[in-house]
Parts: sequence; C-alpha cells; structure tokens
Amino acid sequence: MPEGHTLFALARDLHAAFAGTRPEVTSPQGRFEEGAAQVTGRELLAATSRGKHLFLEFEGERWVHVHLGLIGTFRVDGRDWTAEVAPVGAVRMRLATPEHVADLRGPNLCAVVTPDEVAAVMDRLGPDPLRPDADPDRAWRRIQRSSRSVGELLMDQAVLAGVGNVYRSEVLWRHRLSPFTEGRAMKPASWRLVWDDLVRLMPLGVATGRIVTVEEQVLEVEAALGRGERPHLTERTSQVYKRTGEECPRCGSRIRTQVVARRNLFWCGRCQRRR
Repeated sequence: MPEGHTLFALARDLHAAFAGTRPEVTSPQGRFEEGAAQVTGRELLAATSRGKHLFLEFEGERWVHVHLGLIGTFRVDGRDWTAEVAPVGAVRMRLATPEHVADLRGPNLCAVVTPDEVAAVMDRLGPDPLRPDADPDRAWRRIQRSSRSVGELLMDQAVLAGVGNVYRSEVLWRHRLSPFTEGRAMKPASWRLVWDDLVRLMPLGVATGRIVTVEEQVLEVEAALGRGERPHLTERTSQVYKRTGEECPRCGSRIRTQVVARRNLFWCGRCQRRR
C-alpha cells in the first residue's frame, strides 16, 4: 500500500495541474458516474492529503475522497495529452483539461463526500509527519496508554497517519528500538526519536519518489536538495525491510521477520533491544 509520502506527492501534482481549473470529470469504467456528474465542470480549489487519504476540493462544498488501497494508482499526465486519447484499463475517475489528464485506477475508495465527512476522516486520523501543523503529542498520548506493541501502533493510522510497513521497520531499526515493546513502556525520548526521524525522512520520499532510510543516502539526498538539484538513487534504500536472513548492517546478526499488524515486520533481534 502506498505510504504517506506517495499521497503527499500525488496531492502536490494534482494541485499543480488542476487547481483553479474546471476539469471534466468522468468515469470511463462506469462505477463513479454519479459522483463524477456532481463535480464535473466545477472549479477544483485544492488537492490535499492526510496520511494515506487524498481529498479533492471542488467549489460548492463538493469533495472527492480517494483511498488507493493496495492496488490503486492515480497518474497525472500533461505530455502529448489530447482529449482524443482513450483511457487504458479500468479507469474509475478521469480528470481532464486541455493541458492535463489524471486517471484513477483500482482505488479502495472513490466517493463524493460532504465537508462534515471530510472533517470526520481528519478527526480519526493521527498526526501526519509531513504536515507542518501535526501534533506529535497527540500520537504520544495514545501510545503511552496502549498495551499494544510499538510495531503495531506505528501501523495504526489513528495513532500516526501515513506511516506504513517500510518506514515502521526502518525507523525502529535506525534507533535500535524493539518493535515488541508495549506502547505504555516506551520512553518519551524514544518516541521523540521516532517522530523526528519520520519528519526528516518522509519529505525525502516526497522529493525522490522512493523511501530513503540508509543514512549515507539520506545525507546524499539532503545535500542534493540543499543545492537545488534533483537526487538520483540507484542503490538499495533499506537496511532491514525485505532482507530476511541477511546480515544486519550494524551488528552482523540475521534479520528476522514476523507478521505484526497484518504485515511482515523486519528487525534485528540482537541490536533492537532498546525500550
């Protein structure tokens, strides 16, 4: 499932392409015809994201709420686009202007919702490390009261919005934190390390389109962005994620895996003992 940095970048691209325009909204697949009819021709005011949720705000208090789920994609294209280009595959929703087209395929959710429904979704989500107004203490209050493991809590979107399996595994490894520590046993300083690292790493994912957690590459990307250059990454960008049985880059022990919160968690049993 796409993690929060992917949705943040998608919202940025949709906003740049369509904000201030009146796109034609259609449903070539047919499953969103009624919703498309409610917003087509209306001015698109903004595209925003919160965690793994995407929102398109149209004039007249109409919002389109999108959740990509496991297989959904939403592609924005402005090159060689003409109205005669037929959609390829099962396109749930198409936004089109003379300059841009965006096709949504295979989402878990695509619906027209009210402002109150948008607010309800926002209220039940935890803080998003990509948003400048995010409050990490809101997540901490949930964590310190919970008997669930930290590895499970980091995947709970009501605790922390936008963080998925890759960031979970990698950030816990980066700070030698055991994923099996109960939330109520986690130290405040450890939580702050996790939060601050997510605030540092997730924007690099927005900038590169890839999750970057290997420190040497993190520094490389930060330096390139500081120079106003576009980073290019070709080597691996994870330390433990999907590396079961390989040597831990830090201590040489074998990387382990276990299903936690319905996803395969990856960690080092030797150096991740810190509570």
